[in-house]
Amino acid sequence: MEPSLTEKPEAVNGHHPNFNDTPNGQINTNYSSAYTISSGANLVTTSGISEEDEETERGNWQGRLDFLLSCIGFAVGLGNVWRFPYLCYRNGGGAFLIPYVVFLAFAGLPLFFMELALGQYASLGPTAVWKMSPIFKGLGYGMIIISALVCIYYNVIIAYALFYLFASFTSELPWTRCGNEWNTELCVDTFGNDSQLNLTAGRKTPSAEYWDRRVLDVSSGIDNIGSVRWELALTLLLAWVIVFLCLIKGIKSSGKVVYFTATFPYVMLIILMFRGATLPGSLEGVKFYIIPDFKRLGDARVWGDAAVQIFYSLGPAWGGLITMSSYNKFKNNCYRDAIIVSVVNCGTSVFAGFVIFSVIGFMAHYTGVPVGNVTDSGPGLAFVAYPEGLAKMPGAPFWSICFFFMLLTLGLDSQFVLLETIISAMVDEFPKVLTPIKMWVTLAACIVMYLLGLPIVTQGGIYIFTLIDWYSAGQSIMIIGLCEALCISYVYGQTRFLSDIQTMLGFRPNWYWRICWYFLTPSVIVGIIIFTSIQHTPVKYQDVAYPWWAEMMGWMMAAVSVLMIPLWAVIKIIQFHRKYEIQDFAHLMRLVSSPTEDWGPAMKRHRMEDPSITEPIQQDVVKLHFNFENASINPSLNASMTTMSSVQLESNF
Repeated sequence: MEPSLTEKPEAVNGHHPNFNDTPNGQINTNYSSAYTISSGANLVTTSGISEEDEETERGNWQGRLDFLLSCIGFAVGLGNVWRFPYLCYRNGGGAFLIPYVVFLAFAGLPLFFMELALGQYASLGPTAVWKMSPIFKGLGYGMIIISALVCIYYNVIIAYALFYLFASFTSELPWTRCGNEWNTELCVDTFGNDSQLNLTAGRKTPSAEYWDRRVLDVSSGIDNIGSVRWELALTLLLAWVIVFLCLIKGIKSSGKVVYFTATFPYVMLIILMFRGATLPGSLEGVKFYIIPDFKRLGDARVWGDAAVQIFYSLGPAWGGLITMSSYNKFKNNCYRDAIIVSVVNCGTSVFAGFVIFSVIGFMAHYTGVPVGNVTDSGPGLAFVAYPEGLAKMPGAPFWSICFFFMLLTLGLDSQFVLLETIISAMVDEFPKVLTPIKMWVTLAACIVMYLLGLPIVTQGGIYIFTLIDWYSAGQSIMIIGLCEALCISYVYGQTRFLSDIQTMLGFRPNWYWRICWYFLTPSVIVGIIIFTSIQHTPVKYQDVAYPWWAEMMGWMMAAVSVLMIPLWAVIKIIQFHRKYEIQDFAHLMRLVSSPTEDWGPAMKRHRMEDPSITEPIQQDVVKLHFNFENASINPSLNASMTTMSSVQLESNF
């Protein structure tokens, strides 16, 4: 028998009841959206999922390695190849590994494990998972906006890699020599044993002019977009076709593709490392990369760069980790997975540095310039500096094909997760409507994002690319990560979160994780935000400055994701006020910050295992039943609060 109440009570043990008006004017508390109270005091799900099955409606990873390889593919991306080696050389070589590992231990890994545990416990994506504290639902939408912005331009990088990959199927790489139709008189031909580069006075290498004038046909600035580069538009279309085909069945298809895309880069890295080690001058490049300069550890910028790189490399606060772990089986050991992925990610970054700098050292030796004048980061390393070195190798086309195919697979893994994050968020918000047509939703998303990406493959597209890269996932991603950590530790409650993890894994995380989640990780993120704010410089591409209106567009991109947090907080407060008719603001805030009635594991047997959901709710429902069974309706909120004073409600405030 369901308890009859006279007033709308607040959340019971942190869970909001549903209110259904009955014909006789009474109001019933009904927990049927997640479970009902049976005569045996057991919780019975109404979702139709059998006890023997895992999440059949939403789906699970089909193999044990599907999730692990997907996480590795997401974390190990292009930044490991074109950003970390450059940062390592610039910040004291091997000494840079000290702050890198420190921030991995106290910021990156704790956030990584936190998000994996959160998504796996609730089996929900980054928007729906905030049933744990509805006032923070804006965090999920902020994650989706950032993922969408990055998803648009990240596939353009894959399009660049495809362009170079196709161009490598030739007897001589087209960026080997000057004298092509796209070259200018400023081109310096570096092919030949007597080449000694002098890149002063605006002189450029063949690979630099190939990138600027053949691939991009770059315009004078962002205010001069020019026409669409149709070759890039076609490679971008091919990139989106590949992504769609790999995600056509969601994680069931992408989970199999990652067995190749997540492992093949390591095969290529090993091959390229051995090839690079045999080149003359490679040792000098490796020394330049790894020899430690411990004096640099006194420079705050070194520590700041290490913290930022860890934050971007592992990918917390993007929504991707929550999405991937939401497809895990409830008892999956996400604790083990978090440690494995973090270590593999860190090791891959270091290993990629040897691969990159062995070739950079060879190029410096070949052209007679210092290693520091050859190295670069970002697209400049992947599409200018490294291809220049590849062109000097015997059998250059083969090595070029290997390198750009490796970039393709590195990029695809991350792109899979970014797009699946967006699709899963939409489906989780409207499951009844979108779940049956998820494939068509994926197709529509790919088409829309392809069209949004076309401006980036115009003659001025590289300026748009740089603008989005500069602002879309900068300080905004850190603010979202900070709010996420504070919500779970202080609003939802660390004790409750640890209990959730114990229900899944059979043990509670030790003191290290508790200290990190309570204090160290939020403090590190605050430090990163302060550092990046101090170090911020206006966006520019090469030596081209951006007009004021472009800067404003960049800040708007950065702000829109963060503004989702207060916007959705206000929306939820209004919704809860209208639903529960609570006038006391403090009471309303406690209610909107507490988990909803359907928060918790997706399946019945897992909800039964969680004492924070089953027994306390039943006990509180029984209390409500005996206190209010014979009471009459009282529309006064104060009277209802007085009547309910016997119910002890848990709060984290």
